[in-house]
Amino acid sequence: MGTKGREIVGLNAEKVLSLLTKAFADEWLAYYQYWLGAKIAKGPMKEAVIAELLQHAADELRHADLVANRIIQLGGSPAISPKSWYDLTNCGYDAPEDPYVTRLLEQNIKGEQCAITVYNSMLAETREKDPVTYNMVLQILQDEVEHEEDLQALQEDIDLMLNRRS
Repeated sequence: MGTKGREIVGLNAEKVLSLLTKAFADEWLAYYQYWLGAKIAKGPMKEAVIAELLQHAADELRHADLVANRIIQLGGSPAISPKSWYDLTNCGYDAPEDPYVTRLLEQNIKGEQCAITVYNSMLAETREKDPVTYNMVLQILQDEVEHEEDLQALQEDIDLMLNRRS
């Protein structure tokens, strides 16, 4: 880690590392929840839901990579075991026990809403203090907002389709 790079974060570095470590755990758990949901999905518009879940899984994995790299740049170490991810998570893990598409969408919308809250608070913490982390968090937050919108649109489409058949 570069000294000047850490210096711009200043006394805030340990706090930022703690926030990033929790976000890293969230991203891995979100990745797994999306990936597994895509494997077991059942119900109307299953193929569209699976495609969306797999795309979001790939995004969450990319976010985990970005966050891990920033943790390392700041002199920290990413959490290395899935058990520690579960212990550190802000948003938890909602096991996709019910494979019905609307239930999977509900679970993942809830996760995205939590991620939006987490990353929004990280923006406030890093604004004008750590431009590198701030820009990374802003990029991730934009993705999470888009994910929520995508999932809610799918949910609305399924609801409309089911209500027309009733």
